[in-house]
Amino acid sequence: MIALRTTPGVPLPQMDANDFFERWLTHGAGGTCWTTSNALGELLLALGFNAHRVAGSMRDTGYLGHGSVKVRIDDRDWLVDSSMLTDFPLPLTNGIFVADEGIFGAEVEPVDGMHMIWSDIPPHPTLTPCRLMIDDASRELYADRYEASRQRSPFNERLYVRTNRPDARLLLIGRTRFEKTAAGLESCDLGAAEVCASLRDEFGMSNDHVSHWVGSGALDDSIAPADPAPPALPLTQPPSRRTHVNF
Repeated sequence: MIALRTTPGVPLPQMDANDFFERWLTHGAGGTCWTTSNALGELLLALGFNAHRVAGSMRDTGYLGHGSVKVRIDDRDWLVDSSMLTDFPLPLTNGIFVADEGIFGAEVEPVDGMHMIWSDIPPHPTLTPCRLMIDDASRELYADRYEASRQRSPFNERLYVRTNRPDARLLLIGRTRFEKTAAGLESCDLGAAEVCASLRDEFGMSNDHVSHWVGSGALDDSIAPADPAPPALPLTQPPSRRTHVNF
């Protein structure tokens, strides 16, 4: 949000893994799936893991708009996703995987030689699908799709930030704060000062970064009235919720 408002025409920041981690460690701010997945993949490679980038379509729309990371250990593939925040690696096998981990539920199924990932992303009432489409994606592809997000991304106009805790998931979407626990999902609207306080106190962002974000105009955009139309629900359901009837 800051880059789009302050440095038009300059390549979007943090596609370099070192740059990403310097900003993240200094200011506590992450990025979109393209920058976080690239940085996570580079970190895993540096630690000696057999890791590579993959790309797919969030909500299974056919649009290549999501980056993730696949890791191979003892002839078995695992997905470690910096945006879905499943809180555990997801096995990528020839069978269906279902994890009912309370607030961190996820499912995986093989589809057309790849996999469909179903993850719990509040405040959506059902698991959100992501179809993996490209295996072993290049850094150049990531950079290209990241730049394309200038024109098409749900994160350009309004604040979107999430974090996991041992017993809760916290989100800020625009001015609305969501908290999902074992008891359910609660939400409330925050004022401008409360949004900034939440970014600092609950999400761990630095004062300098929050001030820069406010100065860019991103806070004003985030607390402005939002489009009331909810996103369309997926046309299909995850494997555990499908009913198979034999005639």
